[in-house]
Amino acid sequence: MKKFDNFCANLDVLARAPQQDLSNEFVQSGVIDKFALQFELSWKLLKALLQYEGDPLGSTGSLREVIKGAYRCYDFIDENVWLDMLHDRNTIEHTYDAEELSRVLRRVLGEYIPAFQALRDAIAARYGDALDGMA
Repeated sequence: MKKFDNFCANLDVLARAPQQDLSNEFVQSGVIDKFALQFELSWKLLKALLQYEGDPLGSTGSLREVIKGAYRCYDFIDENVWLDMLHDRNTIEHTYDAEELSRVLRRVLGEYIPAFQALRDAIAARYGDALDGMA
């Protein structure tokens, strides 16, 4: 599944963030941008999986609805963490406050990267080789 492959490829890069010079403003900005992209890839992947499962949200759901639907469908989704991600993703698109961006960066490193990794692992375990046959 191309969406899963893209999700994993971007996550591989984002997961290297803790090894970078996080005192560098450009690096911080890059991590925030990679997080925003990872979040977009994640919700689109979840939407495609809901569609595969026959859930109508896979065809018509908004971002928030897809997260809530994924929480209902999959026991490996922590709805609060994902809704926090949504909030932070929206925040970074509309703020230039260094303190706020620093707070989001800490959450990306401490909470969100592990949540993305858990999602990757759970999807791979649940669907396995079936992912190759999905659109």
